Amino acid sequence: MQKLLLAVLGAPALVAALALPAPARAGDVAMRVQDVALGARSLAGTAPAINFNMVALHWRGTGTVLYRTKRLHGGWRPWTAADADVAPDGGTGGWHDGDLDWVGASSAIQYRTRGAIRALRSYELWSRVTTAATRTLSEASSPKIVSRSGWHANEEIVRARPSYAPQLKLAIVHHTAGTNNYTAAQAAAIVRGIEVYHVEGNGWNDIGYNFLVDRFGTVYEGRAGGLTRNVIGAHAEGFNTGSVGVALIGNFQTAQPTAAQQDALVKLLAWRLDLAHVDPLATVALASRGNAKYRAGKVVVLRTISGHRDTGPSECPGRDAYALLPALAKRVAATGLPKIYAPTAAGALGGPIRFQARLSAAAAWTVTVANAAGKTVASGHGTGTLVDWTWHAPRAGKTGYRWTISTVGARPATGTFGKAPAGGGAAGSPAPPQLSGVGLSTGFVAPAADASTPVVLHFTLSTSLATTVQIVAPDGTTSTLESGTLPAGLNTVQIDAGSLVDGVYRVVVAPHGLPPATETLTVDRTLSSLTASSGGVSPNGDGVDDTVAFSFTLSQPTTVQLTIAQNGKPVATPFNGALPAGASSIAWDGTGADGARLPEGSYVAMLTYSDALGTFTQSLPVTVDVTPPALSVVDPKTLTFSLSETATVTFVVDGGAPIVQAEPAGTFSLPFSGPVTSFTARPQDGAGNAGATVSG
Repeated sequence: MQKLLLAVLGAPALVAALALPAPARAGDVAMRVQDVALGARSLAGTAPAINFNMVALHWRGTGTVLYRTKRLHGGWRPWTAADADVAPDGGTGGWHDGDLDWVGASSAIQYRTRGAIRALRSYELWSRVTTAATRTLSEASSPKIVSRSGWHANEEIVRARPSYAPQLKLAIVHHTAGTNNYTAAQAAAIVRGIEVYHVEGNGWNDIGYNFLVDRFGTVYEGRAGGLTRNVIGAHAEGFNTGSVGVALIGNFQTAQPTAAQQDALVKLLAWRLDLAHVDPLATVALASRGNAKYRAGKVVVLRTISGHRDTGPSECPGRDAYALLPALAKRVAATGLPKIYAPTAAGALGGPIRFQARLSAAAAWTVTVANAAGKTVASGHGTGTLVDWTWHAPRAGKTGYRWTISTVGARPATGTFGKAPAGGGAAGSPAPPQLSGVGLSTGFVAPAADASTPVVLHFTLSTSLATTVQIVAPDGTTSTLESGTLPAGLNTVQIDAGSLVDGVYRVVVAPHGLPPATETLTVDRTLSSLTASSGGVSPNGDGVDDTVAFSFTLSQPTTVQLTIAQNGKPVATPFNGALPAGASSIAWDGTGADGARLPEGSYVAMLTYSDALGTFTQSLPVTVDVTPPALSVVDPKTLTFSLSETATVTFVVDGGAPIVQAEPAGTFSLPFSGPVTSFTARPQDGAGNAGATVSG
């Protein structure tokens, strides 16, 4: 978003709320809206006071705005420049819609204004911090994505059903602005706050972004309507239709996204653009639908992966993130190869139809045309990077045809001609209902005693349908999990596997008029509560995590084998033997089958056992790591540091109490206000390796 340069003179103008409605609550989020009295005069507030941890400002005029917040149990934070795009009319009188900033727990706010500010409105939100978001979903080749239910979206405030674009043409990258220093739990709270602010503050139908990515590399589902569908968001005025908006959580004007954040963005865009057969390195010409930079109808040439600033009057996604986009686009293009780009079928039944596409690399390709019964009626073949084949089609009749362009290893491109064949629809006519993407977040669970163990069923409906979801127990008993008319797009149903007895269950999704789909869920408590004493083993003899212990509980005696594997190949078998019922623990010292220490890297610890239901394996990731993390000082004045790998850093500032903060690899800052006389900082990674202490 646009960063405004401010030169503030004189004392702050202290302001308070005019009479407005009481704070509106939305799930885990409460929001208060204040119309601010401008000038030196202070008015008594009549709106109920609330503590808050997020702030956004709207203002009218050509001037600029600063704000500062008071810590819930402390003093005032430094002044911060309000950040917003140019108003719709270029800033001459319309409202600037400010970004929502995470400020931390606060009890009061003050403002400064400079220049022609005619009106100022403050949005203060309390977004409750609970736990890190869970319940991830995934489609074929997609990254794990936290569903809306996983980050606790408030579906009750959504104003309208989603709208869809006929085609996805590009991705637009944003940043949310605000802070780069937040925990995983705070990230989920930030997403919840953005949803409420976008709907209740900006008046949008739903959260504006299609996806969000936090600094830990977690991807969040944004606007509802289906992960794989071309949902029209509210993230780039004039260019929302045909684009997917991805917001990096943080401010990247003078800082780069973390390595984990960049990696997640690359994988997300590689999957989503490939789904639409869009070349990440191409350009596209689009007509603006109107904003302060491009009038309606203005044709703009954009890169397939663009920044928000390319589409409108904004500095989003920040200078440093924007500079990374060309390199990130190259990484996206190199991920998930091979790919089929820009498939087209030009012509009509009764004449020649020309099929064309590009391949990411030279390969053998095939074009097939099938009738309504699924029988191939024509096909063409070739080799190279260009697909080009013409089919002399019969006249339109009672049947229709489905075409497919394919090459080994790539996602096939498909389309239809004529009357809808099975599973598809003709151009210009509605497609028949479809059920797709049916799956479970896991097909096997080992619940701990008396523990709730959620399993998420996910499926996609092409249109709203009356649907029944049932679970069939091993004895044939059937229970209904969901029944009613479900919306088009991605649907999820949660199953509490912890309440199920051991056995093999069938989960059945049955939309009205369509064949049902079945998934299998196995519940087995023979081995449960599997944990590791640490995420890694550091066999360097320093007495810290020289071994890792895998602990679990057996409900009955059985034989257990612990295997250490890398890239699917076993490299060690630390234990294989019979164990009694009860708590057990198996230690591993980081050595391989020959007794020598294994090379540093990522491994998988697999515990295999058998019972009356079958043979099962549970696994945990584990690393062998003897290299300590390196921490360096980037700027001692702002307490900015750089880490070589993910680590927990312990800070002591001016002799105060230790501050412990988990940080991913890359550059970060310690949120600390006021002058700093001295500091020390020492990192320790997940394997217990302690890095050198830095000081200043």
